[in-house]
Amino acid sequence: MQVLNFPSYPFRIKNRENKPYIFDIIRKKYIQIQAEEWVRQHLIWYLIYEKKYPKSLINVEKKILVNGLTKRVDVVIFNKDGSIYLLVECKAPEIKISQETFDQIARYNLSLNAELLMVTNGLSHYYCVIGKEAENYTFVESIPEYIP
Repeated sequence: MQVLNFPSYPFRIKNRENKPYIFDIIRKKYIQIQAEEWVRQHLIWYLIYEKKYPKSLINVEKKILVNGLTKRVDVVIFNKDGSIYLLVECKAPEIKISQETFDQIARYNLSLNAELLMVTNGLSHYYCVIGKEAENYTFVESIPEYIP
């Protein structure tokens, strides 16, 4: 698998019918490794082991309704009160992060009202803070470490 712009992690990987699977520590099951899943798994470990977010506050592939259509958000981190803190859109490394990517996560956020947004393809990571009153977003260097 491609080396990404994340630290190296001791993933549990196995082969089933000549296809690689990775153990998702949030969903607690093996998931077939596709390029986007490889990015998502690195991100999950990064959030837990580098940024110290508790597993209990992380949700993967959360279903949401956007304009009457069911969509899936790659990664969501909740605040303790159940509101959404961080919304993440993962793309495969070969997908260039574009305005379209930001438009996608912004549409999702209309119904979720996250405080922070992140977009990553595993090579490039972009973070922004949502300005509720001004209805804008400001790019920031990174997401903060979890504060209990």
